[in-house]
Amino acid sequence: MNCLHHDLRAAHQCRERRAEPVEDKQLATFCEYFDFVRREFKGKGGNSREDASRAQFKKLFGD
Repeated sequence: MNCLHHDLRAAHQCRERRAEPVEDKQLATFCEYFDFVRREFKGKGGNSREDASRAQFKKLFGD
């Protein structure tokens, strides 16, 4: 889920105690405590596609 407070182990799957329970999570809902989770993208090891593109760029321009 995208909410900072979402937790499957918590009551009503929400750690925010002041939030109202959401009965049907498949429908569009509103929560005044909703905040996006801040995640950092971590690729699978090295980015081979990026590395290949950089190599072609260097080869093209002789850098």
